[in-house]
Amino acid sequence: MIFGTLGRYFFKRYLITTGWFFLGVIGIVYLVDFSETAARMSGLPGYTIPGALLLTAVRLPLILQQTVPFIALFVGMTVLIGLNRRYELVVTRAAGISVWQFISPFIAGAFFLGIGVMAVLNPLAAWGQKKAEFFEADWRGGSSSRGTPQLPWIRQISDGNDIIIGADKIVDNGTLFVKAVFIHFDSDGRIILRQDASTAKLEDGYWLLKDVIERRPGEVAHRAPEVRVSTDLKQDFLKQRLTNPETIAFFELSHRIAVAKSFGVPTKALETQFNFLLSQPLLLIAMTLIAATVTLKFSRFNQSRSVILGGIVSGFVLYVVTVLVKAFGSSGVVPPFVATWIPVIVALALGATILLHQEDG
Repeated sequence: MIFGTLGRYFFKRYLITTGWFFLGVIGIVYLVDFSETAARMSGLPGYTIPGALLLTAVRLPLILQQTVPFIALFVGMTVLIGLNRRYELVVTRAAGISVWQFISPFIAGAFFLGIGVMAVLNPLAAWGQKKAEFFEADWRGGSSSRGTPQLPWIRQISDGNDIIIGADKIVDNGTLFVKAVFIHFDSDGRIILRQDASTAKLEDGYWLLKDVIERRPGEVAHRAPEVRVSTDLKQDFLKQRLTNPETIAFFELSHRIAVAKSFGVPTKALETQFNFLLSQPLLLIAMTLIAATVTLKFSRFNQSRSVILGGIVSGFVLYVVTVLVKAFGSSGVVPPFVATWIPVIVALALGATILLHQEDG
């Protein structure tokens, strides 16, 4: 069926509708995110309107990636309702074509859409998120920090020096600290030096601190344009320890997991993200089956609003459950494989069961 004339027609309709939905969502998301960015960052010293437009553009793939399951749900519902209203599905059924045959082009479309999310949109989203962090860090410049640090402190002991390191923001795969603080302790645990730097970059064997203010107990603060602090920390270790999994492209995740395991760094979040992206094609197929369960019944004038609303609520519940269980997998409460695949498999089974009951009795 999928390779026949009718199958190609249905598949084309699915692709065209998907394209229009993507254009609409991109426009809405861009306007909303630009407004939010302007309201949140307009007071920063480096903020400019062209920069905000560029920041919104590079953040767009990440936000769009989160909306794709809903796009698949609404595309499936829109296409099937349109085919029903034009009696095309009625004619298709009258020709003896089963629901599993004429729905296969939509399932194939959802599968390829999931592959596109995994192989194209996700790498763009990871790249864009890194760029967005750079832009925001650059805009903040020398402005004072607001609120409490969002990232954990780390401790290093190198050449007998005990140092606690913190920052307001960590970018560049965990190797560039913005608004960094280095607190040095002696062997008795007393603070002997505090260094506040605008940035701290981890190089090979040392930290490179720029625009540094050094404070020692009982002494006047001293400013230095650049200071080096020796370290045994490796860049690969910090990349695995501090990088947000959402900033890692799908094709790099398996390598990052292997490297993280070699350093003894927990990999639950990375494994969950990898399995979550791998399950995207089946998640979109599940959304399509949910759309089919509420739109295949023929109605001469309008589809039942309560049935359509039920389909939307079902898709929303599936998405919420998927995201919630993903959080459990990232924290280690649930094994990553179970956290990402079980909700999708259950949704597929339920969708197929409801269609079998509706169509085949």
